[in-house]
Amino acid sequence: MPSAGIVPRRAVQLAALFAMMVAFTAQLVGALLPVIPLFIAASVVNLGLDLVLQHKQPGLLAVLGRIRFDVTVRQLLRDMLILVGLLHIDGINPLEEQAPLTITLLLFYGTHFVCQAVAVLVRRTRSLPFVTRNIDASALRLCDAPPRILSRQTGRRLLRFSVPTTAGMMLTSITTDAYWGGIGLAVSLALSAGGTLYLGTWLLPKKRVANEKQALEWLDNWLAEYRPTVGMYFSGGASSAYQANMWLSTLAALDGNPIIVLRERFMVQKIEATDVPIVCIPKVANLMRLEHSTLKVLLHPANSGKTSQILRIPSIKHAFTNHGESDKLSSCNPYAKAYDEVWVAGPAARDRYQLADIGVEDKDVIEVGRPQLAPIQPYAGAPAGRPATVLYAPTWEGWDGNPGNTSVILAGENIVRELLADDNVRLLYKPHPMTGSVDPRAGAANSRIQAMIAEANAGRSGARPGPEAAAELARRTEELDALTTSAFRKSADELERMRLQGTPQEGRAAAVDAAVTAWEAAYWNSFPQWEHRIITTARPGIFSCFNEADVLISDVSSVVSDYLTSEKPYAVANTSGMSEDDFRANFPTVRAATILTPDASGVAGLLDAVRNPEQDTLAAERAELKEHLLGPSDPPSSVRFNQAALALGTKADERRIRMESRLSGIPGQRSQDDVNDAGTAGHETSGASDTTAAV
Repeated sequence: MPSAGIVPRRAVQLAALFAMMVAFTAQLVGALLPVIPLFIAASVVNLGLDLVLQHKQPGLLAVLGRIRFDVTVRQLLRDMLILVGLLHIDGINPLEEQAPLTITLLLFYGTHFVCQAVAVLVRRTRSLPFVTRNIDASALRLCDAPPRILSRQTGRRLLRFSVPTTAGMMLTSITTDAYWGGIGLAVSLALSAGGTLYLGTWLLPKKRVANEKQALEWLDNWLAEYRPTVGMYFSGGASSAYQANMWLSTLAALDGNPIIVLRERFMVQKIEATDVPIVCIPKVANLMRLEHSTLKVLLHPANSGKTSQILRIPSIKHAFTNHGESDKLSSCNPYAKAYDEVWVAGPAARDRYQLADIGVEDKDVIEVGRPQLAPIQPYAGAPAGRPATVLYAPTWEGWDGNPGNTSVILAGENIVRELLADDNVRLLYKPHPMTGSVDPRAGAANSRIQAMIAEANAGRSGARPGPEAAAELARRTEELDALTTSAFRKSADELERMRLQGTPQEGRAAAVDAAVTAWEAAYWNSFPQWEHRIITTARPGIFSCFNEADVLISDVSSVVSDYLTSEKPYAVANTSGMSEDDFRANFPTVRAATILTPDASGVAGLLDAVRNPEQDTLAAERAELKEHLLGPSDPPSSVRFNQAALALGTKADERRIRMESRLSGIPGQRSQDDVNDAGTAGHETSGASDTTAAV
């Protein structure tokens, strides 16, 4: 059943389309009869409505385009109806007055189509075979993009440039003097012709960027200069960027020269603030150039359809790191056997792969811990002098329809109701961002839960932080946004963003970390400790919520594994239909958890254990399970992860040496490294200096 918000939106869209059809009909009737007031009103309303919809409802107008009633056809029809109307108005001579207007109108449309052709050429010349970030690409002769209205907004350009024409024609309809129509047409023609000429300057050598061959040569030279050793490969949809972002700090801390390799152009801006060089290479043929680089190891936080393409490069060793570990089947995907190694947090995942029997050999499973969990603070004891903070962070419903995936549908409202009934509890509700994307019931339950929390807050009162707390949060937000958000002109395109996002300033990564820490402190200090919070934004992150919470309630997901590093109490909702014994046996991550039934029984006992540590009978088991899931604390996970990367890089070197040895025994064969070394030496001796390495 469609939500309440969708129905009114659809009604408004249908009303807008109906109004446009009525305007066209009224314009035709007013032109033929003629009824000048109706003719003028309909002409103005028709154009005005199209202009508004171009800005407010472009998707709606795209539907008209699919039935061959696009913006050009609509505007041409409007102008033809205006000419028909002028023919029926007494006092306007068709031959002496209207003929010049018609010819000028045709010239206007001629310049419009020429401008479209020039725009296509400009867009093609400004499309490189790759996109970069955190790299100085000035040698590619990057420059600012042309105005969007000229290069990319065909419909808006035609409509806006047609406004003087329509205004002039309407004045002619009132005065029967073709002079006004001529003035309007002349202005429109001048705008269109001038815009076309201005846009054409981007085809001149001064504004023309490097062509494809030159750009690929630059990429090869940059790779030879930077000499990447370890990287992260990522491909996915717009909502999946978090899977890569969680590994940014870990990648940046590795020994060697890190790099991020992407496949989708839009993903370049989805990657969060980092100093690591980013290269997006959409085409497979260009991606294969990495085979001739110094890149040894690629880490893969997710599987995608395009992963198999990079796996074709034998000179690079590939490790699957995943983007989180849980007891779900998705953590043991058979695709994992395509990688050279599978890196997991601890023994639990190793056992999981062997039990799954999907072809991943035990020797290829490497335990590296979870280095990004370092910001999570350890258990500091029971809450004293304040409400117990409970973090309810359910996962989403998943693709398989398993009722045990998320607790939101069957247990969420019961859990929240129990928590809200306790006056000495502060609830932090952070649902998975994809909640409701598959099952509408999850979305509806999520909305009801948020309404329950808002109602509970309305019934609470107490001291609130002063205005200085809100001012501090605003200041910290501004500082953080300045470091992590790139401001671009509305007309900026890929190449302009590449130019602006060149080599980052030294120390930016450390400054971002400090700004995030300061922002999180300001965020929590800006709210009273008795107020429940609904957190659906990226900030504060889940780790910050962990640190604020005294106890976690969640589902079988990687959230539980990550939270265990704190050794704080936690609970897992069992909505699978299994008995508690079977539930614990099938999902090792819940072994040290309080199990909640769909009716939320067990919440009271959980809260008692949080407030009274002597009643916490699972503390020792949590410590044991933590090591089983995440591995030992010594050496630290960051050290083990780095050692695994270096060891896999050594395997890549050993393979290269073996291949060189084989090739050296074949007359007339030279290894690719010999060719690369000779090419690099040639560049060095030729004094080529148009390539700069990212810092």
